[in-house]
Amino acid sequence: MDQPSLARRLGLRNAVAIGLAAMIGAGVFAVFAPAAQAAGAGLMIGLAIAAFVALANAGSTAQLAARYPESGGAYRYGRERLGEWPGFLAGWSFVIGKTASCAAMAMTFAAYLAPPEWQRPLAIVAVIAIATVNLRGITRTARVATVIVIGVLGVLALVVAAGATATYGGAAGDGVPVLGAGSSGQDWLGILQSAGLLFFAFAGYARIATLGEEVREPSRTIPRAIGIAFAVAVIVYAAVGAAALGALGPDRLAASVAPLVDVVDAAGWGWASPVVRVGAAVAALGALLALLAGIGRTALAMARDDELPRPLSRIHPRFQVPHVAEIAVSLVVIVLVATVDLRGAIGFSSFGVLLYYLVANVAAITQPRPERRVPRALSAAGAIGCLVLVATLPLVSIVAGVAVLAIGAAYRLLARAVRSARWRRGDAGPHEGPRDGRA
Repeated sequence: MDQPSLARRLGLRNAVAIGLAAMIGAGVFAVFAPAAQAAGAGLMIGLAIAAFVALANAGSTAQLAARYPESGGAYRYGRERLGEWPGFLAGWSFVIGKTASCAAMAMTFAAYLAPPEWQRPLAIVAVIAIATVNLRGITRTARVATVIVIGVLGVLALVVAAGATATYGGAAGDGVPVLGAGSSGQDWLGILQSAGLLFFAFAGYARIATLGEEVREPSRTIPRAIGIAFAVAVIVYAAVGAAALGALGPDRLAASVAPLVDVVDAAGWGWASPVVRVGAAVAALGALLALLAGIGRTALAMARDDELPRPLSRIHPRFQVPHVAEIAVSLVVIVLVATVDLRGAIGFSSFGVLLYYLVANVAAITQPRPERRVPRALSAAGAIGCLVLVATLPLVSIVAGVAVLAIGAAYRLLARAVRSARWRRGDAGPHEGPRDGRA
């Protein structure tokens, strides 16, 4: 049965912009404080470990995206290479975890710009605005992402310049080496914990893969876009991390609530503080933009396979977007924003991200030699890295992640039982019933 397809409208520049919007989100403005709490002066070692694990994952993702240039990312790769269950669990973790992340990004945006009593209404307005952009077509999404990325990179360049002034001008530097091997009793466990935090902050290159069905010349464009976006993100994080650690020192950085604001203040650039805060708000919007687009495409792919309700697979005839999925996800995000604050309670999202990339790496390992673009050993290293980082997560995050997987498994078993019962009674819809005899 033919499925309606999305239009291939994204070129290399647009794909890179969407990937960077996902990677250089609000996390870069906040992640270095908890990472410094864990690693101390070994922060940059943690960043190097995170970059290596992310490199392995990016290589596996690019290799798979070239072979399966469809919507869904690791959901599709896991389903095709490993079976329905691994694919479903990866997709379920992504959709549920990243929907919570959308609510967190919307609230983060509002927190930078509004007093507490106005934050929820402003966050809801932000979700509606970003959803409207996405519903107007993927090229509109890419244009807005480009503007956001340019603005955020400009703000981060300002922070790096301020950090260099503070460090080398003596305003706040304390002589702590940027490439220190840890301080105040910090050990390798702390460095690995910092690597986990930093990995989650720039692991958004998967957004490019989830949009695989909308990229022109996907076997060539997607790997290049992932590589370029990843390289830029690593350079940016390294520069910002070095500036923050050098300007504030590990102890002050670890205690900071708004570390990049403190960097410009340490340089005596107080006038730049509002600019950095606005930059963080805009970065949160960029992450929200890319997240909503990625979740919509993953939900589309899962609905096509009857892993989620079939109406989510509908594509708008004019704008060529999965409009039902995008609207449904946006409504759920609005409900979450209106009722709960998930900024500090989405640890299961970290668990889900690691499961998502674990599935991608294992799927890449199974690809035959003619399809390989990266060494099999690199994909294996990525899988091992995901498992190691899972072990460093707080226990509450692991428990929450396992609970989300259990809920997803129960939903899938129940949905399949209902479809089978309807099929046996003869009142199933035209798309329902057993699917190729696979479990």
